[in-house]
Order: sequence, then structure tokens, then C-alpha cells
Amino acid sequence: MTEPLTDLNRLCIHTITTKPWSLAEAIDGYTRAGVPGVTVWRQWLEPLGVDESARRLRDSGLEVVSVCRGGFFPAETAAGRQEALDDNRRAVDEAEAIGAPLIVLVCGAVPGIPLDEARRQIADGIAAVAPYAAEAGVKLSIEPLHPMFADDRSAVNTLKQANDIVDALAMPNVGVTVDVYHVWWDSELEEQIQRAGKTVFSFHVCDWRTPTRDLLNDRALMGDGCIDIRQIRAWVEATGFHGFNEVEIFSNEHWASDQTEFVERIKDAYLAHV
Repeated sequence: MTEPLTDLNRLCIHTITTKPWSLAEAIDGYTRAGVPGVTVWRQWLEPLGVDESARRLRDSGLEVVSVCRGGFFPAETAAGRQEALDDNRRAVDEAEAIGAPLIVLVCGAVPGIPLDEARRQIADGIAAVAPYAAEAGVKLSIEPLHPMFADDRSAVNTLKQANDIVDALAMPNVGVTVDVYHVWWDSELEEQIQRAGKTVFSFHVCDWRTPTRDLLNDRALMGDGCIDIRQIRAWVEATGFHGFNEVEIFSNEHWASDQTEFVERIKDAYLAHV
């Protein structure tokens, strides 16, 4: 078992985690709390614009760990697939502008498109965008989502499926994200993390509440659920990964709370359970 964390040096919080805060409020709240890293969700760039958002992020001293999210490649029409490619190239431009080295891909799914076909379209989409991203110095990271999201959020539902795409594409800037919420249940998880090796580009943490009250927006604070987060971190770090541990929590309950107090609870849970 890996050792407990003793400092916050690798703590990153996603802006979606503190959803009530604007980007400016999140920058202020994270820096005041001594949180060193931020992953910026794209909709947080819109109110200020990309240039002003980039300036504020640079001035804050926060390390921009990644941008969420790209992906959503499958579509029933060629025009829909092209629209997805265009949007992903915009995501690359945004990542480059704010100094993010990575875009997390929620790969997409469409009801009525067979999962195998959706995965083919996902691989084709990533292959089309990856060279553009490479020119910008941006990596693309496939995040497998829990099978409960296979209908309309992602046809990539296991780390094995993500690894298969990475291996087939063999592009150096394409890798995987291990999000404990989505993969903790997988009996092949340790094996597939080992297989991913140096292509593990990012690591997301939260917890699985029992019982879960909402399939999308009821993630728990680390330690308030049933995931052995520290064991999964040990497997990830055995690959050589020593990047940020990114707290990504979708929670109606926590979004309704005082966000400054919530960030303090995140820090405590991070040290106790990650």
C-alpha cells in the first residue's frame, strides 16, 4: 500500500468541483487555500473570454493541469462528426492559450449507434485531432466512463477499451486518464493500469456514495464512499506517474454548500484518504 500524502503539493481541483464559483472566484479561492493546481472546464472560460482567463490564470501562479473536456466524437452524420472535430480543435486552441498541457476526452456515445461503431468513430476522431494537438504541444487523454454512461456520454467504458485505442493509434500525445469513480469496480484495473504504463496522463479522485442518489451528480468526497482510492493511486504511481491528483466531484449536495468551507474539506479528505 502506498504511503499517505503529507502535503498538498500535488492537489488539483477541477472548476466543476466548485461549480457555484466563476473562474475568477475559483482562482481566488484555490490560491487562498494553498491549492497549487487547477483543471479548467471549458465553460468557465466563456464569461471572461479565453485571453482574459489565460491572463488571470498566469497571474495567479496556479498550475493549469488540464482542460475538460474534449471528445463527443460519434455522430449519425458526417456533418455531425466534422462539427465534433472542429470543436475539439477549438479545445486545443483554448488549452494552448491558457497553458494547459492536456485535454481530457469524454469520448461520446449516441443512442442507436452500436458501441463498436461508436468506438471506431472515437478512434477516427482522435486520430484526426491528435496531430493538430501535437503541434500545439497538447496531449489528449481518453477517460473511460462508468458503463452507466454508455448510452449517451461515452462508448469507452473500461480502461482496457481506452488502452486498445491508444495502442491502435500509437500516437505519443494520446494516453489515458484514470478516474477512480469510473473504473474502481473493474477486476482488470490493476492489470490495465500496468499495461497503460507511461500513457497514464492524469489521475482523478472522488468517491462512490452508497446508496447513490443521482447517477451523475452525487459523487462523494474522498473517504465518504467505498472506493479504495489509495490502492488505485499505488497502482497508478507504480507506472511512474507522479503528476497531480485531481479532485473532480459532481455533487448537488456539495454545490449547495459554502464553497470556501468545501475546499477546506477537500484538503482534509485529500490528506486522509488519497
